[in-house]
Amino acid sequence: MFNGLKNKYDLSDDGYKSLKKGIMFSVFTNLSMMLPVGIGTLVLGNMLEVIFGKKNGIAISPLYYTIIGVIILVIMFVFSYYQYTITYIGTYEESSKRRIDISEHMRKLPLSFFGKRDLSDLTNTIMGDCASFEHAFSHTIPQFYGAILSTAIIMAVMFIKNWKMAIALFWVTPCAFLIIWLSRKIQKKLGTQYVNKRLLLSDTIQESLELMQEIKAYNQQTSYGKLIDTRLDESEKYQKKSELLSASLLTTAQMFLRLGFASVIVVGNSMVFNSEIDLFTYILYLLAASMIYDPLSIAMGNLSELLSMDILIDRLKKIYKVPILNGSKELKVDNFDIKFEQLTFSYDKEKPVVKNLSFTAKQGQKTALVGASGSGKSTVLKLAARFYDMEKGRILVGGKDISTIDAQHLLKYYSVVFQDVMLFDNTIMENIRIGRKDASDQEVIKAAKLANCQSFIDRLPEGYNTKIGENGGLLSGGEKQRLSIARAILKDAPIILLDEVTASLDVENETLIQEAISRVVKNKTVLIIAHRLRTIESCDKIVVMDKGKVVEEGDHEQLMDNKGIYYKLSTLQNQSESWNIKQENSISY
Repeated sequence: MFNGLKNKYDLSDDGYKSLKKGIMFSVFTNLSMMLPVGIGTLVLGNMLEVIFGKKNGIAISPLYYTIIGVIILVIMFVFSYYQYTITYIGTYEESSKRRIDISEHMRKLPLSFFGKRDLSDLTNTIMGDCASFEHAFSHTIPQFYGAILSTAIIMAVMFIKNWKMAIALFWVTPCAFLIIWLSRKIQKKLGTQYVNKRLLLSDTIQESLELMQEIKAYNQQTSYGKLIDTRLDESEKYQKKSELLSASLLTTAQMFLRLGFASVIVVGNSMVFNSEIDLFTYILYLLAASMIYDPLSIAMGNLSELLSMDILIDRLKKIYKVPILNGSKELKVDNFDIKFEQLTFSYDKEKPVVKNLSFTAKQGQKTALVGASGSGKSTVLKLAARFYDMEKGRILVGGKDISTIDAQHLLKYYSVVFQDVMLFDNTIMENIRIGRKDASDQEVIKAAKLANCQSFIDRLPEGYNTKIGENGGLLSGGEKQRLSIARAILKDAPIILLDEVTASLDVENETLIQEAISRVVKNKTVLIIAHRLRTIESCDKIVVMDKGKVVEEGDHEQLMDNKGIYYKLSTLQNQSESWNIKQENSISY
């Protein structure tokens, strides 16, 4: 049973041990709750024998009963104390490990996983689902299995004592549990609907917060407010449905359970009247009936919660089923040339983004990727860094297939600068230090100066110790880009990937960033994506892509002479830069 629970709830070894101890002490606690039944039965039996004249007085003194009662209370306290401490301490330690394990597993997953799951869903899994696990392991699982095992032990004793009275006492138990168990599919269906509606609500709220600028700019506050209200009402509706069904079934089962007390009275009276049992045995079963159904009622409530836990377990296991990007943690090569061989990749298997792509980016050279939007340029960069694994073909770094290298280890040799820079709500110093966590302050400052960051850092109130807000809210787009380049300079990796780093910047920022890039790319393998073709005219090689394929290769002059796609793109771009907005005849109203 215990091994099955370990696999079902994906417990660590320590969590598995804590659960076993929690269940064991829950059993002892429930059994100790029956000790007053024994002492109470003994006292009542002696009193009844005196009343009916079978004895002249109570054989055992009140002091003796008092001592026994104190001992029983101590036993009950000890078992309850250890059950509480072991269960709760073990639960919170296991919950901490679970959150870390999920985060570590997700850290090793390919980007394709995150492309299919939204942020609010993953956040809810790490925080909300794990909090539900905490409650289940501290309040539900040990108590449920403890109640089942302790009841089984008590049932065995009662059957040995008198099987007819035991049947009268326990016949309601399987029937009551069956009411909960037979409804599990309906409960799971409603529970799944509620979870989905709750996630949709969370996603809507997060989206409205992230897009507040756009919502206000287009005066959509009212419509978004109504959308959130609608999603909130839907979530509340399905929560009520789920909880109402569970509560109704649980109440019905618990009411049915209490019929056992009536059956004990009826059967017991008949058997005493027919002299099949003595009065002492009858009292014993009556007291047992008054005590045994309480933990069973709690167990039925726990069963309802366990059925809803299956939904969260399925969500968690879906994450663990996604294969991580494993491989060797050694990369010993003589150079850092990147060679693409017959590469094919698709986000959707029916629509390949990259098709039989082959070219080489040499160390010490700048290689540019150009092409129309959707031609697969950014995908090639992501594949080069093993953010995704290719479907066909190979990517070689220094002759080593990167699919055999651990993805996290491989990234030690890469500096990646994206168009959309993500910054932490921390200081300038710590945001740059992301490039190399063990860098000194002097090294960070040097990298910042090389990236042309010093001018805007000097204007900040606390310089390098200024907190820049969530995702660098205090900085402009150009300032964020220069910080990301400072990270790359600080990391000093042999391979540099640059994705549209100047696409949306003004001329001044573009010039500053170009100067910063020129300092980071010396003697490196550099792979650049740029829409502004003038920024890559000096590259050693330009690879032109169209619909996921390489259609042209060469330097700027060669490609212009070929009069192919690159020539057309360059010509169109030059024309667009010379266009002016002219005011036509105005329309009066």
